[in-house]
Amino acid sequence: MNKSKFPVWHEILHIDKKTGARLGVLHTPNGSFKTPMFMPVGTAASVKGISPRELEEMGAGVVLSNTYHLWLRPGEDVVKEAGGLHEFMQWPKGILTDSGGFQVFSLTKAKDITEEGVHFRSHIDGRKLFLTPEKSMQIQNDLGADIIMAFDECIPYPADRDYAARSSERTTRWLERCIKAHKRPDEQALFGIVQGGMYPDLRRKSIEEICSFDLPGFGIGGLSVGEPKEKFFEMLEATIPYMPEDKPRYLMGVGTADYMLEAVKHGVDMFDCVNPTRIGRNGTVMTRFGRLIIRDKSSEKAFIPIDENCKCYVCQNFTRAYIRHLLKANEMFGLRLASYHNLYFLIDLMKQAQDAIAEDRYLEFIEEFELDYGDGKYSQDRVDASKARKNLL
Repeated sequence: MNKSKFPVWHEILHIDKKTGARLGVLHTPNGSFKTPMFMPVGTAASVKGISPRELEEMGAGVVLSNTYHLWLRPGEDVVKEAGGLHEFMQWPKGILTDSGGFQVFSLTKAKDITEEGVHFRSHIDGRKLFLTPEKSMQIQNDLGADIIMAFDECIPYPADRDYAARSSERTTRWLERCIKAHKRPDEQALFGIVQGGMYPDLRRKSIEEICSFDLPGFGIGGLSVGEPKEKFFEMLEATIPYMPEDKPRYLMGVGTADYMLEAVKHGVDMFDCVNPTRIGRNGTVMTRFGRLIIRDKSSEKAFIPIDENCKCYVCQNFTRAYIRHLLKANEMFGLRLASYHNLYFLIDLMKQAQDAIAEDRYLEFIEEFELDYGDGKYSQDRVDASKARKNLL
């Protein structure tokens, strides 16, 4: 293993012979973690309802926190005085902070995007704010995460070509400013973000520009923003093959099993999403056989685990009927159990992918998974068919 000049670097261990999926290790100042990986999101320095001990228990390696939200409260100065995010939230492993860009563009309705930065109002109290590449870097330097993200514009879907082109070019200029403003390059790894909307040629142009900078890793932005599934996969195919092979590829904001497994096949290494805890709090759980709405009456007398093959704490100890009861009774424990299972499911799914890649059977792995997962909605028929297939083998 050759240590990089960067504080974070990606070591490729094996590439699946049939698909090109990558097994690697992401080395950070606070631990080394196998990829492909799913990273739980702790927006306000906390993964909703889940303790750091539980995150370690389920095998999480890197956790995300949010620059925009922590800037508004408690303020980056408070986190810095506490000793940085690792100390503040008592998470001993890797931390990544996003730039705040996505939240500015998704949470605030009235905003004025200029070359200098973005004028907008706080979604909390309406006060006027101004976020620039330099301010984003200053906040993230103070927060002290292992990986920090460049300030970019995440455009909505759909967006016309001219706007997508102008926005992508501005994102490149903002990256140059982020690099100049980054004060802790020996301790924190700055990742650039590829944009370009839903236009393949604009994405390739963005890759040429963003990846021309000597950075330790790169994010893929502007996907999973409401586009059709086929368009998502089309943009993956127009993006991944042109990105550097020796740097980690981070697909931002993606957290459903089918999308993740397809992206891994294309060579993606890192994922994050609020989806597992968000849908968990709304009474939906993830399984190999699709999303199960556990609040529904069908689970009222289902004295079986969420997933009989799952090894998580929830599935080893509690039934669907019990979790449904908690959710219907508005018991906080029910929200925690559903969220815990969903996070474990995606973290463990990536571990299964790692094993399949190491053994050059990733294609067979995802083909089998697709048979079970179907259209993504839970189906008892697919559960029975899967059991029948296994009994025949």
